[in-house]
Amino acid sequence: MSTTLFFDFTVDKENKTINIKREFAADRSTVWDYYTKSELLDQWWMPSPWKSRTKSMDFSEGGKWHYAAVGPNGEEHWSITSYVKIEPKNMFLANDAFGDADGNINPQMPQSKWTMNFSDMKENTLVHGIMQFADLAQLEQTIAMGFKDGLTMAMENLDTILAKH
Repeated sequence: MSTTLFFDFTVDKENKTINIKREFAADRSTVWDYYTKSELLDQWWMPSPWKSRTKSMDFSEGGKWHYAAVGPNGEEHWSITSYVKIEPKNMFLANDAFGDADGNINPQMPQSKWTMNFSDMKENTLVHGIMQFADLAQLEQTIAMGFKDGLTMAMENLDTILAKH
């Protein structure tokens, strides 16, 4: 049995987007839950040794996920994801921004629109995320912050969890 899972990370500067395609060794319903339920997101969303800690989550159109990336020394970096459109187990569209513990968006940090698509890939699930930025500077700032490596590590955390199912 092959354990190599499909992964593609493409930066398109002309269109100010990042495309992430990632296969997970689980059915779509399970992967959907790990992307949309805070108690499951908190288990994998940050690259180790960082942890995700949800302050509040309302996964519904118009709802928000307010969470902190908590570092090994207790430092916190807050984010707010605002859900715009949800098609259960197929896709969701959300606006993502850095913020503070009170839920205020930090306009000095990058903001992006995420379209997350979930589809079957044989017995596995393909998640195709498209991040759109308002301008090239925000895309480049996101890349410079180590987004690709951090996201790759987080998705490997999810692989480890799914392997135990």
